[in-house]
Amino acid sequence: MKDTPHGLIKGEVTGRINWTDSEFSLQITADIACYTAGQFTKLALYDGSGGDEGEWIRRAYSFVNSPNHALGQQVMEFLIIAVPDGQLSSRLDRLQVGDDVYVGKSPAGFMTLDEIPRYTKDLWLLSTGTAIGPFLSLLDEVETQQRFDNVVLVHAVRTSAELVYQDKIQHLEERYQGKFHYVPIVSRENRKDTLRGRIPALLKTGDLVNAAGIALTTDYSFFYLCGNPSMVKDTSEVLIQLGYQKHSRRSTGHFNSENYW
Repeated sequence: MKDTPHGLIKGEVTGRINWTDSEFSLQITADIACYTAGQFTKLALYDGSGGDEGEWIRRAYSFVNSPNHALGQQVMEFLIIAVPDGQLSSRLDRLQVGDDVYVGKSPAGFMTLDEIPRYTKDLWLLSTGTAIGPFLSLLDEVETQQRFDNVVLVHAVRTSAELVYQDKIQHLEERYQGKFHYVPIVSRENRKDTLRGRIPALLKTGDLVNAAGIALTTDYSFFYLCGNPSMVKDTSEVLIQLGYQKHSRRSTGHFNSENYW
C-alpha cells in the first residue's frame, strides 16, 4: 500500500448496522479533530487493483452522531448506501468490525447550528435518503432542543425499509417533549402512517405543513435542505415562490442547502 496521503488518518471500524441490502451504517474510531454537528469528512480506501497504478479513493460522508467534545478519539457514525459499481461505497460495504478505513483529519461544512439565523424559532430539516444523517447529528445536540420552539424532521425515501434510525427518532420524540415533529415520506408504497410523493410537491400543496402541524412564516421559520440535487433545486424554487429567500453569510434569509452527491 502507498503511504497515507496528507489529510487522512487510519481509523478502525468498531461497529456496523445493516439497514437494507444496500444501506448500512459504519461506526469508526479515529484520532481526528473534533467536528461540529452537521459537518462531513472524507472516508477513503486504497485501491491497489491497478498494481503500480493504484490510487486512493475518497468520498465525503456526513457524521450521523454528535461529536465528542472531550479530548481523545472520536467515535464517528456514517450512513452509507452502496451504489452498484461505486468505486468507494461498494468497498465500504465489504468492511466489517476490526477492518481499517481512512478518515479525513479536518471536518468541513457549514450546515451547522451556528449558521442558522437567530430569529429562527421553527427549524425545518428536509432530507432524502441517507442525507438524514447530518440532521440526526444536529438533533443530538442539546442546543437544538433548547434553542428552538419546534424542529421538524422530514425524511423522504422510496420504501419504508429505508426509514432508518427509528429507535433514535423515537428517543428524540421523547426527549424533545413536544418540540420534535417527524414527517416520513415514502414514494413507492401506500402507507397510512406516511405521506407519499416528493417534498417540493407536498410543500406546495400544504400537505407537508399539515402533517407537521406547524405553520410556516417568514418571521421565524428556517429550512435546511439536504439530499438529492433535484429535491434541493425544486424545493428551493417552491420556497422562493412562497416568499422565502436563500440564506447566506452576506444576506440573512430563510433556507440553505447542501447537495448530497
